[in-house]
Amino acid sequence: MGAQLTKNDKRTCYAAELTKGDIGSHVCVMGWVQRQRDLGSLIFVDLRDRSGIIQLAFDEKTDKAIFDAAFALRSEYSICAKGTVRPRGEGAVNKNLPTGEIEIAVDELKVFSTSLTPPFEIVENSNVNPELRLKHRYLDLRRPDLTRNIIARSKIVKIARDYYAENGFIDIETPCLIKPTPEGARDYLVPSRIHHGKFYALPQSPQLYKQLLMLSGFDRYFQVARCFRDEDLRADRQPEFTQIDLEMSYVTEDDVMEMNEKFLARLFKEFKGIDLPLPLQRMTWHEAMERFGSDKPDLRFGFELQNISDAVKGCGFKVFADAVANGGSVRAINIKGQAAKFSRKEIDALTTFVKSYKAKGLAWYKNLNGEVSSSFAKFLTEDEMNAIVKALGIETNDLVFIVADKNKVVFDTLGALRCEIAKRLGLLDPSDYKLLWITEFPLLEYSEEDGRYYAMHHPFTMPMEEDLQYVDTDPGKIRAKAYDIVINGTEAGGGSVRIHDAEIQSKMFDLLGMSHEEANEKFGFLLEAFQYGVPPHAGMAFGLDRLTMLMLGIDDIRDVIAFPKIQNASELMTKCPAKPDDKALAELGIAVVDEESDE
Repeated sequence: MGAQLTKNDKRTCYAAELTKGDIGSHVCVMGWVQRQRDLGSLIFVDLRDRSGIIQLAFDEKTDKAIFDAAFALRSEYSICAKGTVRPRGEGAVNKNLPTGEIEIAVDELKVFSTSLTPPFEIVENSNVNPELRLKHRYLDLRRPDLTRNIIARSKIVKIARDYYAENGFIDIETPCLIKPTPEGARDYLVPSRIHHGKFYALPQSPQLYKQLLMLSGFDRYFQVARCFRDEDLRADRQPEFTQIDLEMSYVTEDDVMEMNEKFLARLFKEFKGIDLPLPLQRMTWHEAMERFGSDKPDLRFGFELQNISDAVKGCGFKVFADAVANGGSVRAINIKGQAAKFSRKEIDALTTFVKSYKAKGLAWYKNLNGEVSSSFAKFLTEDEMNAIVKALGIETNDLVFIVADKNKVVFDTLGALRCEIAKRLGLLDPSDYKLLWITEFPLLEYSEEDGRYYAMHHPFTMPMEEDLQYVDTDPGKIRAKAYDIVINGTEAGGGSVRIHDAEIQSKMFDLLGMSHEEANEKFGFLLEAFQYGVPPHAGMAFGLDRLTMLMLGIDDIRDVIAFPKIQNASELMTKCPAKPDDKALAELGIAVVDEESDE
């Protein structure tokens, strides 16, 4: 049976808070045994808590009972140690540890609980199978690097709360059980026990409620909000996530961007010690796509897209000529001076890489020390080839990649390819931060599969006034008063000016193919509210998980979330989701139909 914590057992400090200035002080620390080293007449124990590690020392001066108890300690025992801080012995200093010059000579030891042998060693940067770590997440979180990540996330939240409170924002919670409004990503549905056959949805964002708060007169709203989307997962996406969410009344998009880039400046200063130059760079969506093939461009390196459609239209290479003739384009990136770093095998690997972006192929041209090789030059005349070389400014030791297809495929492919090449060349320095706003997004995007328009952001985004003329004639040309903040090629947040005019909102629903009856069924409460003096308003949200990733230079979003899900949206530790018992289903009026066997 383990020892009990008594009123006399008061922790005086965390392990890593101790310094040489504490030598001679009597302290009490609590935590887990990282490891025990038995040297016969000496025993050293590394005690780990959330702050770090301190060495405990047991020697010939230690009471025999305490020495024997230290001898029995094993990894992950939960203990309390009291003793006097002293300098480590000569030659025993650990320069890799913040507390490496001191130790605690223990005069009292308690073992609160023992531990089984952990399924993996609790150490930094573990290369253990991720699924094993997630199954035992409570142990994984003891690892110092993950502990630091979760503490860092908390610090970011505090900086945000302080900043927005100082700027007049009111912290208001919005509901987590809301009306299903399927538009965009799928809702998570929650059945009602009282109202059989009816369901709540978990919020994909607090969007409608925060707009209603503006109508309610709160003027500036803020919330650290939990959100839920039933969609496919990626390295930077989870089914449940957290937003730093806000809304403002009587503001333009410039006001929102200015307010939030000042928050980012404060965050970078307090968290990273970096002074961000303000105002941040702005780039329209159209320019970003033309130059980088992406609406979240990474500006830490070059390799910008170049449009050579005019140079190759009608040329002898059918792939290029047909792409232009069919309304698409032919674009390229020039990897200046790097031809020697890409063998034919590596070029073939990149050709395989682009297929996941629906590219039919990847044309290339390589000039290595004046020796030219190419996948397409044999199909072109000398004049046609010279035109391409001139258009792309190809010089000795350049390597060029070209994609010809529909514009979306070309942009998606080259946008991803330039980032993949930069990664392979080691150009992605996580300590080099490039931030910019992307503005003037298309209001709508057309789905050929469904034969209709969808809102690129959401149905409540205000069109640019000068583009309202296209509502009835060419909706695809309408730009939105929307803005995303991009950090090193990742969308860290986004928002828009909202529609506050009931007539324009109704027209937006028309463009999305909603009948008056359907719009009223889904959003009647909002349209009714708009009859009571709604102010102009705008807002945005930062993805807290992504923002934490970016600030820490981490690639996997799971490493900044205490209890994340895996790729199929399940949690390995608790084995959720799980089937409820029959009684619970009966109370909900729900029957579960098993999927038919494939056999």
